[in-house]
Amino acid sequence: MVALDVHEDMQRLADSGVVAVMRGADADTIIDVADALHEGGVTAYEITADNPDAMDLIREVSASFSDREAIVGAGTVLDAPTANAAIQAGAEFVVGPNFDEGVVETCNRYGTLVAPGIMTPTEAVDAYSAGADLVKVFPASSLGPGHLKSMKGPLPQIPMMPTGGVGLDNAADYVDAGAVVVGAGGALMDGEAIENGDFEVITETAREFSNVIDDARDD
Repeated sequence: MVALDVHEDMQRLADSGVVAVMRGADADTIIDVADALHEGGVTAYEITADNPDAMDLIREVSASFSDREAIVGAGTVLDAPTANAAIQAGAEFVVGPNFDEGVVETCNRYGTLVAPGIMTPTEAVDAYSAGADLVKVFPASSLGPGHLKSMKGPLPQIPMMPTGGVGLDNAADYVDAGAVVVGAGGALMDGEAIENGDFEVITETAREFSNVIDDARDD
């Protein structure tokens, strides 16, 4: 994929509504899963760097879509060398469970969208001031949508992406609380369905997520 402007990439994340966290993705099925997600309207894919094949998978998924069809990034990025490797592999956004200045600096250097993980207003401001484009509120389930809403009150300028425990039952609540996009892993990626090759299950869940997000945004 050809790198685009960071602001355009932010819009592409927002347009997806959901970032699919593809933890433990397998090379044999990842394209089928990505296609199934895409068919259901989820077009942002986060391949986590704790997978030993992560960089190859980023390249593979990126190559399977045209430049505007989907946005592919790296998650669980803990340090600058990993961020750099992901960017060189074609990651268009980088996400971490924590805030690491080196990761943000590396992404800024290469014009790559970056979302470090935060939990408190202080962490959110520190990350944004360091150059984060948005922050990943993680784990979102620990304090729920009310926590995000409370932070958005004094910090409306910081885009937030709640991740961790986001499902069909509460995704709308996070949107109502001010989330620009949500991250979903287990609630979206049915491991049993993937193992059995039932990719239509992934498509249907992705479609349900997309509808929930769209309806919440329309309210």
